[in-house]
Amino acid sequence: MVIKSQVLKKGRGRETGFWRQGTPILLSRGFLPLEKLRYFCMMSARNHILDTQIEYLKGIGPKRGELLRKELGIHTFGDLLNQYPFRYVDKTKFHNIRELHPNIGNVQLKGVLRRLSVSGQGRRKRLHGRFRDATGVIDLIWFTGIHWLEKSLVVGKEYVVYGRISAFKDQLNIAHPEMEEVNEENTQKAITFAPVYPSTEKLNSKGVESKARRRMMTALFEKISPADIPENLPQKMVSAFKFPSHFSALKDIHFPKNKSVLEAASRRLKFEELFFLQLRLLQLKLGRKQAVKGYNFEKVGDFFNRFFTEKLPFELTGAQKRVIKEIRRDLGTGIQMNRLLQGDVGSGKTMVALMCMLIALDNGYQTAMMAPTEILAQQHFLSISEYVKGLDIQVEFLSGSVKGKKRKDILERLEAGDIHILVGTHALIEDPVQFKNLGLAITDEQHRFGVAQRAKLWKKNTPYPPHILVMTATPIPRTLALTLYGDLDVSVIDELPPGRKEIQTIHRNEGHRLRVIGMMKEQIKLGRQIYVVYPLIEESETLDLNNLQEGYEALSRDFPKPEYQISVVHGRMKAKDKDYEMQRFVKGETQIMVATTVIEVGVNVPNATMMIIENTERFGLSQLHQLRGRVGRGGEQSYCILMTGYKLSNEGKERIQTMVRTNDGFEIAEADLRLRGPGDIEGTRQSGILDLRIADIAKDGRILQTAREVATRILEEDPKLEQPENNPIRQYLAKNKKLLRGWSRIS
Repeated sequence: MVIKSQVLKKGRGRETGFWRQGTPILLSRGFLPLEKLRYFCMMSARNHILDTQIEYLKGIGPKRGELLRKELGIHTFGDLLNQYPFRYVDKTKFHNIRELHPNIGNVQLKGVLRRLSVSGQGRRKRLHGRFRDATGVIDLIWFTGIHWLEKSLVVGKEYVVYGRISAFKDQLNIAHPEMEEVNEENTQKAITFAPVYPSTEKLNSKGVESKARRRMMTALFEKISPADIPENLPQKMVSAFKFPSHFSALKDIHFPKNKSVLEAASRRLKFEELFFLQLRLLQLKLGRKQAVKGYNFEKVGDFFNRFFTEKLPFELTGAQKRVIKEIRRDLGTGIQMNRLLQGDVGSGKTMVALMCMLIALDNGYQTAMMAPTEILAQQHFLSISEYVKGLDIQVEFLSGSVKGKKRKDILERLEAGDIHILVGTHALIEDPVQFKNLGLAITDEQHRFGVAQRAKLWKKNTPYPPHILVMTATPIPRTLALTLYGDLDVSVIDELPPGRKEIQTIHRNEGHRLRVIGMMKEQIKLGRQIYVVYPLIEESETLDLNNLQEGYEALSRDFPKPEYQISVVHGRMKAKDKDYEMQRFVKGETQIMVATTVIEVGVNVPNATMMIIENTERFGLSQLHQLRGRVGRGGEQSYCILMTGYKLSNEGKERIQTMVRTNDGFEIAEADLRLRGPGDIEGTRQSGILDLRIADIAKDGRILQTAREVATRILEEDPKLEQPENNPIRQYLAKNKKLLRGWSRIS
């Protein structure tokens, strides 16, 4: 560290300051002896060492520092410390060449490099090495970095080699092995698991690979001590869970001495990460309940009671009754409701939403219901209008396609309070849309709306924001719900209405195509309708449209006009044409709808009893479940046929077996989370809170649950974290505001 002294004039006295990385730090009035100045500087540096720019670490420098910043977002010592290895290689054992075989995997060898030669030209150029120990010889081969390796490797020297064994023409070899000259450290002291860090091609080509990263971490731990990394959990908690200290856990995650030490460090850091995430979400929830007042819906009146006794088309399930009670309780507290309503396809969320609208109406408030697509919004509008017919309730529809006089009339009546329920797309949140007294705002399939869009709903009324109910038909595993929606109250409809027959799901490949065509003809003969769905992946939209077109042409040969009529719907069609084709199918004018996944959300055709999903292996589990939910909406037996090629990956087989085995959306969501991880589950990417450093929502459910319970208990006993034992938590939260800022509310 460079110390610069400067005399600062202030009044009559003089003050001495010094700079640490460009920041002036006031020391005292008058002058300080140089020894004291150095001591003060050292102590200051110790408090801020993790904020030191990365290029100041031994062995890095400006060029590598810039690379680490650009490629991995590592700016400081602290960033380097907190980027954990993603796997470990066991360097505790040396193998003999004689005992190697192609399936042994990664091995560590000690021997002498006997030969080095280059062969081939251009892209075919490669470097060959011949490596020998006391028991035999093996080939080493490199395809990149040849020029640098030729200069750095020395024939006749003893090396430690690490890499994966493979075979070419019955000859064993190791491609791109790690090479290290034999020394005391890598032979006598090889008692740790070697960490492997995230990297990029650019970093590897510049020599900043795992071995270099390990050297960086060694240099970092030479610079820091336990004093630099204070405990961030109460001592009582550390003792109760038998955790290593915060410093020990960090050191052991980078350089574990053995498997049990690694597991202890991993358990501590996973708990810590999930604990602070849950604590922050619970603080947000608590803070909002204290700060954000809401309209008090004191009564359940005529609209609700008349609908319940005269209009309710079927008896509510126990789950629907429970959820309505939970929402009713929220609406009567005088605090703004923020509740997530989860329910599988066809579980009756719309009916619950309508009955909540009637409570708002009984208390003199309007309701807005926002859906992500015009088709889904129109469907909600039509079903709600039908349900409340004869109750003198004004329901209107608003989307971008509603223009001119009609739009003007709706906006005027809405502001006057003559419209009770407004259903529509994101057009509802545009500035010209003004309510007289919006008391309840409902969003359906809410993950399809951006945070800024949803926030606009909050501003649609004064002095308080409307109560918020967000609905999703995408079942969310409990662990993911606690993370994504940890600051919301969650209601789950986990029961389907009586009389619904379970959809039969069948797996078929191309060899069964004629049998599937026969099943389709049987269903059409019974007066039923059929969906045939093709995948749509943006990167290969042309290919997908070709598949859909070829599929349509094949079906047209099997189902010729005029006996059969087929609709085609895909994402590149104009909205008007798409809607025309959808409506033909809804009205029963066509028996088959060939579509991409645009039908995943929004089409409700009770007469459709068969869903054929082509190229099933290209869909995620949750998406398959959503698509399957388009059938089985009437009283007839329905079928879902999963068509695949002959070859399937193990993951593909497991997905299809899960779909065939169960119709339970929550079980399917758990399996999807386990197979694909949280980042791929629809709607979770935008939240920004799933970029966890070490915890894995799919695998660490028990740790998450414990962390949530502990965080809840602490906040119940000490909401402001003022008790001395909670000092470590409070100080860590204060220091890491930037880290925790992303863990914000979703609704």
